[in-house]
Amino acid sequence: MQSVDYTTLIASCAELRSQWLPARIEQVYQCDRYTIALALRTLKKRGWLTISWHPQAARINMGDAPPKIPDTFTFSDQLRHQLNGYALTAIEAIAPWERVIDFTIAKRPDDPAIWHIYIEIMGKYSNVILTDASNQIITVAHQVTASQSSIRTVETGQPYELPPPLFGTNPSLEESLNSWFERVSLIPDQIERQLIKTYRGVSPVIARFLLKNVHIDTKITTDQLTETNWENLFNEWQNWLKVLKTETFQPGWTNTGYTVLGGEDIKPVSDVQTLLNRYYTDYLNQETFKQLRHQLSQKINAILGKLRQKANIFTERLKQSENADQYRQQADLLMAYVYQWEAGMSSITLPDFVTEEPVKISLNPEKNGVQNAQSLYKQHQKLKRALQAVQPLLDEVLAEIQYLEQVSASLSGLEQYQTPDDLQTLEEIRDELIEQNYFESQSRPRQSTDQSKPYRYITSSGYEIWIGRNNRQNDILTFRTAGDYDLWFHTQEIAGSHVLLRLQPGFVPDESDLQLAADWAAYFSQARQSTQVPVVYTKPKYVYKPKGGKPGMVIYKQEQVLWGSPERVTRYLKNLV
Repeated sequence: MQSVDYTTLIASCAELRSQWLPARIEQVYQCDRYTIALALRTLKKRGWLTISWHPQAARINMGDAPPKIPDTFTFSDQLRHQLNGYALTAIEAIAPWERVIDFTIAKRPDDPAIWHIYIEIMGKYSNVILTDASNQIITVAHQVTASQSSIRTVETGQPYELPPPLFGTNPSLEESLNSWFERVSLIPDQIERQLIKTYRGVSPVIARFLLKNVHIDTKITTDQLTETNWENLFNEWQNWLKVLKTETFQPGWTNTGYTVLGGEDIKPVSDVQTLLNRYYTDYLNQETFKQLRHQLSQKINAILGKLRQKANIFTERLKQSENADQYRQQADLLMAYVYQWEAGMSSITLPDFVTEEPVKISLNPEKNGVQNAQSLYKQHQKLKRALQAVQPLLDEVLAEIQYLEQVSASLSGLEQYQTPDDLQTLEEIRDELIEQNYFESQSRPRQSTDQSKPYRYITSSGYEIWIGRNNRQNDILTFRTAGDYDLWFHTQEIAGSHVLLRLQPGFVPDESDLQLAADWAAYFSQARQSTQVPVVYTKPKYVYKPKGGKPGMVIYKQEQVLWGSPERVTRYLKNLV
């Protein structure tokens, strides 16, 4: 995870000043506990400015519009009350080499400042603070009390104080090579570590960038560098300072993250805002994806464990109930031969009515023959009633197990985060479980009108294969998307995705197309680890939703069977990487 350093912060602010000042603040929205979004409007455009004090992803950049869900945070409510309709007139660092940015707010672009928003981008100590023109704190994203910090408190009503200054020397273009060399080489240590420790504003990313450009190993110590190494590194150092002074940044992707300084082996990006928005959105989405997937998997596995245990109990009771007729037959025998009963008998052996084989019947010595027969009749009736009562309960539990196994199969198909659609697909699974009362919502409900999309693959013949990745997608594919000429695929009696082979009128798929669709159906199922998986396919018109059926659950007829191979899909996906 690459944090926003001083260089990146200056690059982002430089773009914001050139493209978004002055701007009217039309709306304030808090996306989560660490992020607010300001709707900015200039004479030419409108956009959303993201301000985040996240411990790992603190940043300032133009970002995406916030979700359409209610904002219930107090901090944003206070900001809204003070800032709506006012103008953002200036964006400046409070001091050289400090990662604290001052957003100046005025009633109109040429008016004096009324409010200041101080944005402190300092890792886990990041914060956002609103003050009045005299720097009195009006509201703060994260209150810091005396019990939390003995160095600096940040509380409503206090005067705003700058964070304690960092150790190290301020870099300067005017500094000579000899002075710079003496500072960096004063203590023999790894060159990367010395650059970071000696000067302010030098992050690990910047240090590695400078050393890479002059082909110096980051682990080499200062006493191992040659005079030429020092000269080349100093020139690169000055180039970095010139970029900061002239604000001539070159944003782009690197193999390990991003840079705003250009260089070799980078993939250029149009602007810093796009770079930061994508990088940190993907990072936070990935973290959310991992946590939510783990949470859902744990919950489903726990419920499935209890349901399977319950199913075993019901099954055992049904096995006992299967012996109900045996008690009735013994009672009939005992009544027919009741004259053979003798007082004190604990058992009696009588010939079967049909086979005349001896049947041994256990008796209660304290009861007579008729009373023992009545007890056997009662046991028969009890087990018979149990059979009638338990079977529906078992059917209900088995249907619930089948549904949750279907959801579990969908989670198995979402192994890693790759695109925002993956997170949306996972959130739809969570929302479905909340609707089905399996999962309690621990956050605000997602009310986006956007919907996740099924996975798509094009065969060598040009046909499309569509694969549902959750039950919502499965139902849409089967009952809304599927046409009269398509073919519907699903693993046979195994939880998995609904798969469509999309066909045009008059086109007949090859065996290879059918096989490929079956392979994808097998891959997106609970049997992914198997070598061969039975897959059924039929026309979509022969697929039905059972009455009262849960999402994704269907019945089908007139099916044919193919054997799908998840391994073929696995090999194909590995080749893509």
